[in-house]
Amino acid sequence: MFENIINFIQETYQTRSFIPLHEPKFVGNEKKYLNECIDSTFVSSVGQFVDGFEENIAEYTGAKYAIATCNGTSALHTSLLLANVNQNNEVITQPQTFVATCNAISYCGAQPVFIDVDKDTMGLSPSALKYFLENNTAVKNKQCINNRTGKVIKACVPMHTFGHPCRIDEIKEICDKYYIFLIEDAAESVGSIYKGRHTGTFGQVGVMSFNGNKIITAGGGGCIVTNDKILAKKAKHLTTTAKVPHKWDFNHDIVGYNYRMPNLNAALLVAQLENLDNFISNKRKLANKYKTFFNNSDYVFVKEPIDSKSNYWLNSILFKNKQQRDDFLDETNSRGIMTRPIWTLMNKLPMYEHAQCGDLKNAEWLEQRLVNIPSSVLV
Repeated sequence: MFENIINFIQETYQTRSFIPLHEPKFVGNEKKYLNECIDSTFVSSVGQFVDGFEENIAEYTGAKYAIATCNGTSALHTSLLLANVNQNNEVITQPQTFVATCNAISYCGAQPVFIDVDKDTMGLSPSALKYFLENNTAVKNKQCINNRTGKVIKACVPMHTFGHPCRIDEIKEICDKYYIFLIEDAAESVGSIYKGRHTGTFGQVGVMSFNGNKIITAGGGGCIVTNDKILAKKAKHLTTTAKVPHKWDFNHDIVGYNYRMPNLNAALLVAQLENLDNFISNKRKLANKYKTFFNNSDYVFVKEPIDSKSNYWLNSILFKNKQQRDDFLDETNSRGIMTRPIWTLMNKLPMYEHAQCGDLKNAEWLEQRLVNIPSSVLV
């Protein structure tokens, strides 16, 4: 039934053996920098590569400050702490996201509120956000109060799904009006541009991930980017166990976290960042091949939204219904081609099934139809 798609993917990757969804590529200075790091003996959270990466990623994104963390989840958690999110608060996010987004909210003792996505971006819908806030909240003393729960909606965490930018400028305008702290989940969109700006630089803070399956990787790793000097200083303090700087004394002034990126991982990431533009160019060529192939088919290839230049981290296609989607997943995976559905909606998971939700019709529609197909860099 899907023989033509399978043949195309096999020909594209020039193999009929196992084809992963997205594998890392190490084609630059990775081994050289790793050896330099090992020779220096600074392999933990202090070293030239951590400092170098923070400088490089800030310059690349156009942010003033960057704070390297051990993974994207720790960056999300820290960002929520920067927003002063606690157990008396709620955080708006989209139901169509990786579970780390909601887990980080839970680490703060807060509750998520799920708002629908737009079909074309697969990210948080500004129109759905505006509708929810207008009909379910009130602003009192520069705080957004949920009329149903009486709790403060302290933050909003939209995500740039699979590397495609959401309408983050519109979301920012709405959040500012309602005094909601905007945390931009750019975990999947390193290298993606929206209206001339790098994703992650619209909110008060942006979060990125460098997990093994991301467009550039440190094996693990994440970072926070921001233009706010005070937030940057606090983020570095929180992620360094809140240790008060001193030549030898160990004093800590608040509860902190051991969230800093090790120098060993940063060495890998500095080398990866040197090839990011090449990776993006390669992946956009792959996306164009897919787009051309699916142009006259019964399946819809997901293209970058308007005003965007996507990194096309994961390529996606849409099927007519869930049964057709499931048949494709079964056939491709049984034949050594790794494909994956979009995540189960967060409000369907047992720990978040009681969360307040808006009308999630778009998220539910996408959940039944979308599949990610092999998207590795072709080098």
